[in-house]
Amino acid sequence: MEYRVPRVVLAGTNSGCGKTTVTCAVLQALVNRHVKTGAFKCGPDYIDPMFHSRIIGADSSNLDLFFFRENTLNYLLARKAADREISVIEGVMGYYDGMSLTTTDASTYEIARVTKSPVVLVVEARGASLSVLAAIQGFLEFRPDNHICGVILNRCTAMAYSALQKEIERYFGGRVRALGFLPAIPECALESRHLGLVTASEVQGLREKMQILAAQAEQTIDLDGLTALAENAAPVFCREVRMPKQPETVRIAVARDNAFCFYYEDSMDALREMGAELIPFSPLTDRELPRNIQGIYLGGGYPELHAEELGRNTGMCDSVRGALKAGVPCIAECGGFMYLTESIGGFPMVGFLPGKSYDAGKLTRFGYVRLRANHDTMLCKAGEEICGHEFHHWDTEDNGSSFTASKASGRSWRCVHATERLYAGFPHFHFYSNPDFAVRFYETCRKEKHRND
Repeated sequence: MEYRVPRVVLAGTNSGCGKTTVTCAVLQALVNRHVKTGAFKCGPDYIDPMFHSRIIGADSSNLDLFFFRENTLNYLLARKAADREISVIEGVMGYYDGMSLTTTDASTYEIARVTKSPVVLVVEARGASLSVLAAIQGFLEFRPDNHICGVILNRCTAMAYSALQKEIERYFGGRVRALGFLPAIPECALESRHLGLVTASEVQGLREKMQILAAQAEQTIDLDGLTALAENAAPVFCREVRMPKQPETVRIAVARDNAFCFYYEDSMDALREMGAELIPFSPLTDRELPRNIQGIYLGGGYPELHAEELGRNTGMCDSVRGALKAGVPCIAECGGFMYLTESIGGFPMVGFLPGKSYDAGKLTRFGYVRLRANHDTMLCKAGEEICGHEFHHWDTEDNGSSFTASKASGRSWRCVHATERLYAGFPHFHFYSNPDFAVRFYETCRKEKHRND
């Protein structure tokens, strides 16, 4: 099918060039203009989409060519952008940076190529002048099918931009357009920690910061030019990817608070599409699990920052432990997995799984992995595979052995505690990477609904 999807990719020359700041500024400015705006993030990141969602008032989705086949990626783009006047797609890392140091696989460039989306390159201009043009030229010449149509200079002064804009237009002869700049705005800087930016809910005065950025974007970014690029984007072609509607509803408790907030919203939508009712709960503040549930989903997040509070909530720990002992189906990814271990940083947790969680002091088993099941489990049969991603500084004394994770480099290791009713491990996965896994989780929850009939 053919879909009209007005869209533009905001890519960066490298991590730290300011593409998230520019993206947030553009999104808020468009929303302030009462434009119905959509947002997407290239790659597996959870945190940037939280900022997008706070601004646009709707879910921001991930586009990832390691997780998805090309048709699935185009379908998710078309579906989530269907009622939007414009969608802004934020890139990941540098434009051409892929799964390893020497490939563009799963890069922002590959996503732009597959979706045939116009690209605006965010270029760091602080401490540079004419060298900015050399950087732009390099990106234009590195791949002939680069889709780069414009540039925005970040941390640039008005005086420098005035001169550089003329040089960009003169030197490139209209091949790319200078679409404005953002000056350095220290009061709007977004803080970082070991897993990247702090989450949107933790930023003091987030709305005020976004409005400052939007006001600046109105003055110094060519929003009309960006909109014109988006409106002239090529149609998106794809087949529908539908989740099978199940014969009855199940209720799945989903942990949602400052400790557990890393979810792929399209995965949640997949469960809803099949018929699930997702019940949010807080392991931090609720005393027990929601009543009458047939499944539990414990996502990732920052439980290590809230370990003392989580440990003090013994009522919830007891409730989760009791549910798992009773056989309630559960998916627990990364931080959710750590919550099920004996302790996090010395503070007692649920204790359903053996071993303690501790700070490894560095990124541990970072990046994309392929997970192969070593035996039959709730989600899959022995030998079946799913794509996953790990990004964590904490580790546990017992990471499980139900799956074998392997990287493109050839490195592999055993991981995940999995049974016919449990998936608990550091790797995150996406249901649209293998919809059968979503169906099997749902079916296990449905069997739980009737276990005592």
